[in-house]
Amino acid sequence: MNSPKKILFGEDSSVIQNLTKSTLAFEQFQMKSARNGKQVLEMLEKENFDLILMDLNMPVLDGASCTRMIRELADSSKSKLPIIAITGNMNNYTMDEFRKLGFDDFVQKPLDYDRLLATVKKYLI
Repeated sequence: MNSPKKILFGEDSSVIQNLTKSTLAFEQFQMKSARNGKQVLEMLEKENFDLILMDLNMPVLDGASCTRMIRELADSSKSKLPIIAITGNMNNYTMDEFRKLGFDDFVQKPLDYDRLLATVKKYLI
């Protein structure tokens, strides 16, 4: 049996973290949460993950800056991880702009959990 895929979620809202964790657990994904980009980087340094969900607007270090820093990591197993942007400001960006920021995909807030799961599965299954 394959081990569950591990997802790191950078999101400052505990409500969104908990709903997302429940949704992903239903599909046998494991999720760990960080409340800001600095914590995402710290967790990524200590553990391996299969995918990152990244809110664009977080305190301390925002999602776009954190994603850029991940893409610059020397460890290619971490710098090349799929990163999915989570944003309420999707209309401010085109998919090309998301890619230039280092994201592989995006899901708009308020989260449609069917779409979130489909997007995660696209990269992990």
